[in-house]
This record gives sequence, structure tokens and C-alpha cells, in this order.
Amino acid sequence: MKKLLFTGMLGASLFAVSCSGVKNAQTAQSQRSEFLKMKGDWQIVSINYDKEFKIKPFDDGIDAQCFVGSHWRLIPNNWTGAYTVNGGGTCGAGFTQPIKVDVTSGNTFSFKKIAEGTKAKQNTMGYTLTLISQSTDQFSLEQNIPFDGENVRVVYNFERTGMK
Repeated sequence: MKKLLFTGMLGASLFAVSCSGVKNAQTAQSQRSEFLKMKGDWQIVSINYDKEFKIKPFDDGIDAQCFVGSHWRLIPNNWTGAYTVNGGGTCGAGFTQPIKVDVTSGNTFSFKKIAEGTKAKQNTMGYTLTLISQSTDQFSLEQNIPFDGENVRVVYNFERTGMK
């Protein structure tokens, strides 16, 4: 009788563990499918925030408005990409920044910069934004930047420019 009870408990435990593995795989697949919709070339067409603040996103040392017109390429098969800021005027010289991208919980978009000659796993710092809307040809990301005990809400609006 003890063997039967033990076997039953063992079977139930294995079933529970295997089901959680299936659920984790389904969640990962769902997240991947959301990111696949973002595959391709995008351009930031506008950035909305309280203009009383001087926002310098992503530690690039340039004003947020310098990112309007920037080109972003997102490549889901290896979770990488890059963004290119055109530069000029008060934006300084243009540059391209390679990134490693992740989409979690279906609406959390995060990326970290990859410096030349380093691997993504060597960089533990990054940026987390929330996907607030998405269609075939546009999406919007929200970033909350802490300032003086409050958050400044910054919304980046992207439009597709090519490659689906």
C-alpha cells in the first residue's frame, strides 16, 4: 500500500513539473511571437513627454528629440538589432549602437547596448520599456524615467520603414 501511495505521489509530482515546463514553453513562444511582429526596420516618428524636462534617454548624452528620425533594426532570430541616430545640429555626430533585445511578459521590451568587442552576457545593464500599442506598421514604447521622486513618462512612437 505504501508503494502504491508513493508511486501515486511521484506520478503526480512528475505530472505537475512537466505541465509547468509546457506552460513555460508556451509563454516563451508567445513572447517570441510578439517580438516577431516587431521584426524589421523602424523609425521613431515622434517622442512625447513633458517638455519642461530635458530628457537624454539611453545614456547617449543627447536630447530625446535627437532620436526623432532614428532608424532601428530589430532581428528576432537572434534577439539583436541596432539603432542609428542621424546627428547634426545640437545632436552631434551620428552613430550606430548595436543592441541585444528581449520581450517578456508580452509587453515588456528591454534592450542593452553591446560595446564593440564585448559579448551581450558581459553587459548586465540595460533599459526597460513597456509596449503600450502595436500594429503591423507601428508600435509605441513607454519609458518611465525617475526624476526628483517622480517619474517622467516618455513615449517613443515607431513606424515601419521596411523589411517585415
